[in-house]
Amino acid sequence: MTYAGLALVFVALSAAVAVGVAVARRLPARWWLTTAITIAVLLVLTVVFDSLMIISDLFRFDESSLLGVHLWHAPLEDLAWPLAAGLLLPALRELLHPRETSE
Repeated sequence: MTYAGLALVFVALSAAVAVGVAVARRLPARWWLTTAITIAVLLVLTVVFDSLMIISDLFRFDESSLLGVHLWHAPLEDLAWPLAAGLLLPALRELLHPRETSE
């Protein structure tokens, strides 16, 4: 399995959980906005710090397993992990500790 294929599995599962929880708990648009902002921050931080670590030669990727698209020095596939975490963790928090609704 390629790095992109593995990443796609995790992002798809995380997205499915996030959508399922959002529908089941009837989460407001504000929840999605907050989640999107969190994901954006995580993606920027990942690009910056992955690139710095790659430039410092702390680790390397097998280029034959990558799609070849890079943001600065970070491979595109490496952005799947913060995306998956940004979707999954808030959804699991809502699932395990739902907010009190004022109906």
